[in-house]
Amino acid sequence: MKTILTTLALGLSLTLSAQKIAIVDIAQVLDNMDTYQKAQQELDDIAKTWQQEIAMEHDKITSMYNKYQAELVLLSEEMKKQKEDEIMAKEREVRDMQKAKFGPDGELFQKRQSLVSPIQEQVYSLIQDYANDRGYDIIIDKGGSSGILFTNERYDKTEDILRLVKS
Repeated sequence: MKTILTTLALGLSLTLSAQKIAIVDIAQVLDNMDTYQKAQQELDDIAKTWQQEIAMEHDKITSMYNKYQAELVLLSEEMKKQKEDEIMAKEREVRDMQKAKFGPDGELFQKRQSLVSPIQEQVYSLIQDYANDRGYDIIIDKGGSSGILFTNERYDKTEDILRLVKS
């Protein structure tokens, strides 16, 4: 196994020395695009509106709880239970609202996908064209968030490594 790794490292270093490599800061490119800035602003505005709606709902819960506390001595056990259930139901409703808006698959994520993804795809397409036109083999994202942005397929040695691993 050690021989395989040494051979692999030597082959990789020899291959890298013959490659033409470029670095691009994707964040800087996107930040300088008007369409991206407009999309980000739209997302920020939507998020702010939803946050305000959720804050208003939290205020309603606080008001319900304060009213409950003020009336507590006057309520029967059955009425206490009913008021507590109402407050807890409202809390669940607000948590569900937050999840629907801001959760991993929530409306904000969906909106981000519809607004930002086409812009990112356009940039990646331009990078691929740029690399092909100028003979670059690899283009790496300077910020590191995207990693490798473009690589010439002839440098993909996955099948070679799979054959070594299986032998």
